[in-house]
Amino acid sequence: MSEPSTTPSGSQIRQNDDEIDIGFLLGSLWDHRIFIAILTVVFAVAGLIYATLSTPIYQADALVQVEKKSGTMPGTDMSELLGQQESSTSTEIEILRSRMILGQVVDQTDLDIEIQPDSLPIIGDWLRREGFARPGFMEGKASVWAGETLHISELVASHESSTLKFTLESLGNGRYLLKDAEGSQLGQGRVGQKLVVDEPWLELTVAEVSAPVGASFTVVKKSRLSAINGLKNRLQISPQGKDTGILRLTLQGADKQELVRSLNTTNQVFLTQNIARQAAEAEKSLEFLEEQVPKIREQLNKAENRLNEYRLQSDSIDLSFETQNALDSLVRIEASLNELELQESELARRFTPNHPVYRSLLEKKDQLLREKARLEERTDNLPETQQQVLRLSRDVEVTQEIYVQLLNRMQELRLVRAGTVGNVRILDDAVTQGQVAPRRNLIVAVAGMSGLLLAMVIVLLRAAFNRGIVSPEQLEELDLPVYATVPLSEEEKRLANKSRAPGKRRHKGSVKEGLLAVRNPADLSIEAIRSLRTSLHFAMMEGSDNRLVITGPSPGIGKSFMSANLAGVCAQAGQKVVVVDGDMRKGHVHEVFNQTAHDGLSEVLSGKLEFNQAIRGTEMDGLNWVSRGSAPPNPSELLMQARFTEFLDYLSEHFDLVIIDTPPILAVTDAAIVGKLCGTTLMVVRFGVNTPKEIQIAENRLATGGVTLKGTILNAMEKKAATSYGYYGYYNYAYKSE
Repeated sequence: MSEPSTTPSGSQIRQNDDEIDIGFLLGSLWDHRIFIAILTVVFAVAGLIYATLSTPIYQADALVQVEKKSGTMPGTDMSELLGQQESSTSTEIEILRSRMILGQVVDQTDLDIEIQPDSLPIIGDWLRREGFARPGFMEGKASVWAGETLHISELVASHESSTLKFTLESLGNGRYLLKDAEGSQLGQGRVGQKLVVDEPWLELTVAEVSAPVGASFTVVKKSRLSAINGLKNRLQISPQGKDTGILRLTLQGADKQELVRSLNTTNQVFLTQNIARQAAEAEKSLEFLEEQVPKIREQLNKAENRLNEYRLQSDSIDLSFETQNALDSLVRIEASLNELELQESELARRFTPNHPVYRSLLEKKDQLLREKARLEERTDNLPETQQQVLRLSRDVEVTQEIYVQLLNRMQELRLVRAGTVGNVRILDDAVTQGQVAPRRNLIVAVAGMSGLLLAMVIVLLRAAFNRGIVSPEQLEELDLPVYATVPLSEEEKRLANKSRAPGKRRHKGSVKEGLLAVRNPADLSIEAIRSLRTSLHFAMMEGSDNRLVITGPSPGIGKSFMSANLAGVCAQAGQKVVVVDGDMRKGHVHEVFNQTAHDGLSEVLSGKLEFNQAIRGTEMDGLNWVSRGSAPPNPSELLMQARFTEFLDYLSEHFDLVIIDTPPILAVTDAAIVGKLCGTTLMVVRFGVNTPKEIQIAENRLATGGVTLKGTILNAMEKKAATSYGYYGYYNYAYKSE
């Protein structure tokens, strides 16, 4: 038995709503473990469904080696001759990702044409991937099922920058209907025949339509640039090791065959352009030499003619040993100078004279010119005839040397051009490695963790912001005596959950299915109500009458349950008790007695029924009750009439105890009106639902109406981890007869 207390039980036990009570929060998590587990499982299942229904993404890879350049013959590589650096791996990667390469891949693999089968929402793609054939009831529908395909051999459109989208619907027997995005017909075609549409202009040749009548496909003709960018975004190129020149190409997508085809085409295009590029260098050098050879040949002829003419005129003069040495030196210098000039002409096309390679060549050329000038100065001392023969012989030999050199170089370049193999080698052709996305296990784990965290956040937020009363000490801190702490009846809870089951009418109260005090007198909550009966006996001795008002701050907190069962246990003690359903709006005391609400309080107050006619008996001796009656439009006004006072006087005169169940005081003012006419008023507080602030406002609302709240009843106490922490311990024990 819990005795009422009128003083705070201990100021040391004060709950501050603003404090973070770790134990309470952890206990709340444990109390809601089933909710947390269910939400976690729901999220994990949702993640599993998403991972299963999502389109699988595969990855294919290939290996390419970019070797260092090495000329087939010494001196034939112009870049080596000019001191040019080898291209780095980064350069080759950028070349691979260029529009020059990827554009040819798009052209060769038709990546600008995308065929999307129309599927059922959400599960359509999964059904088709799993090989589900079209069922009979789906005949004639637009959705595409497993085994239904469309192949387009040619699609040419006029647009260049935008994407063209249209629908192709199968008409059966190799015929099809073409529609634009708005559903307008563009024309009908047949497999193998070219269909030409004027607006928008396009030429379409369908190679195969393997689908029943009605099946439709969405065909997207991308612009070339859009297709290139799409391929570029999917293509990943990474060097393998340092300075190895080996590149790994990876491509991701939903179509395995398309991945292998696109990746192999990329490698072939890269290889082909590499060979063409290196052959082009030899080709350009060869073109230049072919322009120079006729000129040198003409110069040689002129030099030979001038020497022959002079020898004829001078009767064949022989050169001295000194003159022959000078001639050989001059020829060698002239040959070197000519070779440098040849190289200079190549450099002039690529670099400015300030380039280091260009400057080095000019310095070497100046050195040779100075040496040539020194030799020419020495030959000035020779006889005039020797000097002239020397100059003419020098021109002939130098020009001849250059001419032979050019012919040899041309032959070498022709060999290089014919034997160019490039410095790119395909090591591994494209192979599909398997599915890379979605990662089912990871998604399920992340989804489950998300559900777990979300559930915990919800529980913690509810626990942090909904701090309802969980102990009698909290009520005593509000200077409100606690007359009883009534534990939650598991039987009533089970019945309440049963009434909320789908297909059943929902009731907010828990008094239906009979009186608990009759069904199960040994229930812990009934035992607690018996202790309330004892406390109430002493409390009402101070009251002016035998009337007890049961109210509460909010609906659904067990006021009717408390009123009916308190009346029951009092009747079991031999008292003559009557329960009045004072809630003429939504009262449901009649449900506990399995009767209707008609012919009750509202009829009495409206004068339609005499006092004694409204009082109904029960199967329990001494227990009577009055229903709420038909719902009136003005219940508060009816309660303020003198007839209600007369009715209460009548009940007080004929019964030992009159219990009046009233509506929540924070909702309507009826409880204050009734409480003003009764000697004792108790407030029912729901465990974990009503907050201290609500209770204070309810008390003030009653005080404003002139009603003094006698005390409170803490109803539906539960044994929870959150409330068993610290001083919130739940204490009620069963004590049954053996």
